[in-house]
Amino acid sequence: MSNQPYEGRREGYDPYQQPKQHQEPQQGADWPQHTQQWEGRTWETQAQTPVQEADPSYLPPQGYQTYDEPRQGYGAAAGTALPPKAPAQPWNPQHAPAADGPARDGGTLPENADGTDVAYGPATVTGQSRMTDAQLARAEGRSPVIEPGIQPAALTAGLALLLSGTAAIGQYALVVPLVLLQAVTAAGWFRLNGMWPARQGIALAFLGAVTADVALLAAGRENAPAAILGTLGVWVLLTLVLQLRSHADPDTRMYGLMATVVSAALAIIAAGHLAAEPDAVTVGAAAVAAAILARALPLPTAASVAVALLAAAGAGIAVGKMTDLGTQGAFLGLGAGVCALIGHRVASYDYPSRFVHFTAGVALPLAAAAPAVYLLGRALG
Repeated sequence: MSNQPYEGRREGYDPYQQPKQHQEPQQGADWPQHTQQWEGRTWETQAQTPVQEADPSYLPPQGYQTYDEPRQGYGAAAGTALPPKAPAQPWNPQHAPAADGPARDGGTLPENADGTDVAYGPATVTGQSRMTDAQLARAEGRSPVIEPGIQPAALTAGLALLLSGTAAIGQYALVVPLVLLQAVTAAGWFRLNGMWPARQGIALAFLGAVTADVALLAAGRENAPAAILGTLGVWVLLTLVLQLRSHADPDTRMYGLMATVVSAALAIIAAGHLAAEPDAVTVGAAAVAAAILARALPLPTAASVAVALLAAAGAGIAVGKMTDLGTQGAFLGLGAGVCALIGHRVASYDYPSRFVHFTAGVALPLAAAAPAVYLLGRALG
């Protein structure tokens, strides 16, 4: 191995200067002199024309073999015709296999060493990663809405029944499931926006929700609007100050500001269950549970929404007869059901992940129904 230093590192070397041509040393009488030209950096991937045409009278030394001659025992030299080269087919995303599950033509996808299915995209020079479910859905023109399903709906119904039962016990008993709802709301909103991990923003939004709960317990239900709106205004100002001190680029700071403000607002507004009348919380939470379970049924969208609203109104009537609201619980249940379906729709947008379904998909229907439970409960009470 040569002890000469690397030519590109010697003093006075300019990496942006076009290298000069140099001549390879002659290695024997049988080797003609060839000239090699060094090119600068380029992104051109097509084959370049040779600098010097090969001498047609040149024959390689004995023992060497050119690529134009077939080797002994293969192809035409063995008396067997080489198979024709298959023409390259353009890649069509509509015929690409899904990211998981069997292929559309009834076959199965190739598997990795660990047994998981894989899917391949078009061949590229620099390589291409596996297509995600969102990219495949966009390429096929499918809807960006993916419903959470029956399991998140069952969790929402369970949390709603906890709110409904503890509201009949008292305000301090209602705080326990409410704090759980506010924590899941704060975490789910950041994950729904693709911001994860966002511990500082989640902690800030959850702290605002706990502050609103403490203010409500201290001020009482009669001062609930001032406690909720006052906490929300303070937290918006605090979030703005913290984002102004950030060293991120302006677009990132604006995105983080909006996500943190909305997350804190949803978590604080969920405290409306604590500010509402106990009978209204009992009826409204039961209506949300019925609406979300009905929405998870395998029905067309229009029919599913209609059945969910009817289930919410029916639950409002049934539970309202157990309270002082009576049949007026139908209006409260219908209003809470409409808000719950809006929150359910928000949690279903933009190809949400499984984690989004089990956080935002569980919490947003109940958090969105809190203003309706408070306002309709005050109006009907």
